[in-house]
Amino acid sequence: MAFSVSGKTIIVTGAANGIGLAIARSFADRGANVMCADMDEARLKDELGSQLDEGKMRYFAGDLRQRLTIANLISATIDAFDQVDVLVNASRQVMTTDVMDVEDTSVEVLLEQNMMTSLRLTQQVAKRMIKQAGEQTEGTVGTIVNLSSIAARSSRPELMGYSIASAAMEQMTRSMALALAPNRIRVNAVAFGSVMSASLQAAMIEHSDWRDEIEEKTPLGRVAGPGELVDAVQFLASDASAFMTGEVVTVDGGRSLLDPISAPAH
Repeated sequence: MAFSVSGKTIIVTGAANGIGLAIARSFADRGANVMCADMDEARLKDELGSQLDEGKMRYFAGDLRQRLTIANLISATIDAFDQVDVLVNASRQVMTTDVMDVEDTSVEVLLEQNMMTSLRLTQQVAKRMIKQAGEQTEGTVGTIVNLSSIAARSSRPELMGYSIASAAMEQMTRSMALALAPNRIRVNAVAFGSVMSASLQAAMIEHSDWRDEIEEKTPLGRVAGPGELVDAVQFLASDASAFMTGEVVTVDGGRSLLDPISAPAH
């Protein structure tokens, strides 16, 4: 079946909670081999516990901002499953920016955490995909799916760093799509807005009025659960999207159809 991910080996970063965890669990439930990567080893064990014994899931704990950690993640995946077919860059951080504070480092931090880490991992995984393809001359060699945000196309001063990093992620998606197309590796992204990610939950604790504001400014009138992103990611990871690359698919309940400055974007 074109939408199937059964038998594919998939690396999912940010897999210890929220959206990354939902994606990893869904892929395993649908027959994929999944390497779950995150910095939080304790949470990985707690969340994945019983599933780790079923053979479809493994976990890797480490700071993917370090190049050696990326190499070790790929090696661990090959040791466990022999190959890598799909990379889902779901690891992301949200923090506010004080735009008038010259000591504020949020832009640098978010570019490094959200975009540069994904770029470096994409580069290294793509090299592995090309190597394992060998003499294969037809079909998709590998697929990469990045998670972005509608913040890439909207502006709020307190989320400047997050918006810049999200925009950079989308431009990286397009650039890597062109660079890797000759090798038959597809690169796409999902930009989401009204989804109850771990970061949005934390932000709503700090900004108690955000839920009402988001729901009011979302045409579908609610915040989606993490699982509602899964099907969009699976579509891009599967052969159903075999002729798509460099695309950014929006999953936001219609929020980006309205005034983009009218509600916080996550």
